[in-house]
Amino acid sequence: MNTKDAVVILFSLAQGARLEIFRLLVQAGPAGLAAGDIATRLDMPASTLSFHLKELAHAGLVKPLQSGRFIYYSAAFDVMNGLLAFLTENCCEGAQDCCVSAVCQAESA
Repeated sequence: MNTKDAVVILFSLAQGARLEIFRLLVQAGPAGLAAGDIATRLDMPASTLSFHLKELAHAGLVKPLQSGRFIYYSAAFDVMNGLLAFLTENCCEGAQDCCVSAVCQAESA
């Protein structure tokens, strides 16, 4: 990942509704959620949700999957992990246990 890509991703997450959507999709796991389920869980109008999902998809953070008449969205875990790696690549002057263990501890909690 390069700085330009990281800026696009961080910019897309720097809005409350998009951050909520992304966190919900991370919680849902690889199967993701149907757009209607996301709207219901976040009490968000479909048109607003559609706008935010488009922005997240443009940044590469969500992946849409058409299934019949429904569109399911899932978090792009590879992009998320790439951003985390980019942000922590020189953490603590290369002392891997400093940053990596903090991320791992948060995942296991």
